[in-house]
Amino acid sequence: MSSFAHTPAGRVAQSKPMSEAERRTRVDLAAAYRLAALNGWDDLVYTHISASVPDEPGHFLINPFGLSFDEVCASNLVKIDIAGNIIGTSEHPVNATGFALHAAVHAARADAFCVMHLHNTAGIAVSLQKDGLLPGSQHALRFHGYLAYHDYEGLAFTPAEGERLVADLEDKPAMLLRNHGTLTAGRTVAEAYVLMATLIKACEIQLQAQAGGGVLVMPSEAVAARTAEQLFDDGAIEGAVEWPALLRKLDRLDASYKD
Repeated sequence: MSSFAHTPAGRVAQSKPMSEAERRTRVDLAAAYRLAALNGWDDLVYTHISASVPDEPGHFLINPFGLSFDEVCASNLVKIDIAGNIIGTSEHPVNATGFALHAAVHAARADAFCVMHLHNTAGIAVSLQKDGLLPGSQHALRFHGYLAYHDYEGLAFTPAEGERLVADLEDKPAMLLRNHGTLTAGRTVAEAYVLMATLIKACEIQLQAQAGGGVLVMPSEAVAARTAEQLFDDGAIEGAVEWPALLRKLDRLDASYKD
């Protein structure tokens, strides 16, 4: 994969010291990487979770290219701009090509503070299915009417595809990229993570149910729609309850994500 521009992008001088808000975002984002690794959602050194830098429009944090998810910590996250240029100094390169998908979503969605894109096996498997995610579990019903799809266009992610992807995503919080993976957009790092955890579990449940054979039982459309609205919860930000517990779990296992 050395041919995909996995080299440092341009560099732009950093104009101000790190704020406390940026420090908190770095810790949360590093935690999301560690949790993804803990769950086995990583794909060698590929895929990304990006987050906006508070009070710095057009600046984002992303993992250093070449490090595994369990090596990411608050201090080695790289600050970049919308074009993938490194802001300030960093000993690590970034995968500017890989950030292009994230940049398209960040640029189009003011609410996309954190964009999480994974190549999780269950998510890819369900994305291959013509009908996509079925409303067969309570986890899946969180996305009933709230899940987007984007058809596979190959390895090279172009600006034109970025426009098509964000058009497909619209205002939805999650997407299945056909033949490719999963994507969530959250108003916080915690929300993007919890949405991803819910989507992946929904996909896993579907695959296991299908593997069991027989006719699958689905709720009625009325029940599915009502449950989806209940789980939407008037647009409340997800993750507020779960995130502190997840951070405590990481602290017990390995608190070096905060470094």
